[in-house]
Amino acid sequence: QVQLVESGGGLVQAGGSLRLSCAVSGRTVGNYIVGWFRQAPGKEREFAAAISWSGYRAPYADSVKGRFTISRDSAKNTVYLQMNSLKPEDTAVYYCAASSRSWYTEYDYWGQGTQVTVSS
Repeated sequence: QVQLVESGGGLVQAGGSLRLSCAVSGRTVGNYIVGWFRQAPGKEREFAAAISWSGYRAPYADSVKGRFTISRDSAKNTVYLQMNSLKPEDTAVYYCAASSRSWYTEYDYWGQGTQVTVSS
């Protein structure tokens, strides 16, 4: 079992920044890839970024490339998503998730989500 808890969401103006955190716990945290996804109202959930505990990053989604950066602190078992140059279309619930076998799909464990709202 792996547990994930997101934090750091909130309301920000367009052009601003936020940093999301995902605290990961469980017996075999190091065996999992951790990804960030988002879901806007009325839209399907969308992959944003993913990282392994060794530090390898999957290619970012085109919609966030160049603006978002995923990182991890192994000592704290925490994965971060630094979001810069935010746009109103980045408004969504952001989820972190853990997968033992895939970068983009087949995630086994999910956090509860954190709301990000970007005002124009």
